[in-house]
Amino acid sequence: MGKTQRKGRSGEQSLTPFLDPLQAVQDLLDAFGERGVIVGGIAVSLLGRPRFTADVDAVFLLEMEELPRLLEEAAARGIEARIADVETFARQNRIILLRHTASGIDIDIALGILPFESEMVDRSRRVTIGDLQLRLPTPEDLIILKAVAHRPQDLLDIEAVTASHPGLDKERIRYWVRQFAETLEMPELWDDLEARLK
Repeated sequence: MGKTQRKGRSGEQSLTPFLDPLQAVQDLLDAFGERGVIVGGIAVSLLGRPRFTADVDAVFLLEMEELPRLLEEAAARGIEARIADVETFARQNRIILLRHTASGIDIDIALGILPFESEMVDRSRRVTIGDLQLRLPTPEDLIILKAVAHRPQDLLDIEAVTASHPGLDKERIRYWVRQFAETLEMPELWDDLEARLK
């Protein structure tokens, strides 16, 4: 996994309401050997430019058999299920719907299984923000995630990250987005991204 980097204060200021839940999620990641990364709007705020987000998103590389321990470890860090049968939902949808009790901020943990997700975690790095050290994906891998999600906000996020990182490995982005575009039969995933990378 990548080395620690330090992020300037511009991304820091937008995180104030999220400091405690982010620390809790990072502590949870640490309990599982950092087999995961923090993604979503938080990652965009740190790797691109600050923007509004309502929750914390993460990807964990865990087996389904580890789900009961994950929920137990989460509860020990003030993170509780926000739906009644969270474990069944997670087994069916590969996403765990949680909430940081003290702050009321929702936490969504996707259970990664794809080769790309494994690579993303292997390539990730710790980024220092104030007193926090958060494991984040590389800018390229965040762009790939956003290209696949492909909502209007995701395309804006791609522009923000691209503007902040002029030396992107565009070949990596091209390879994986084309792979997803072909698998999902959605050529627009790459078509819409190609212009933004220029």
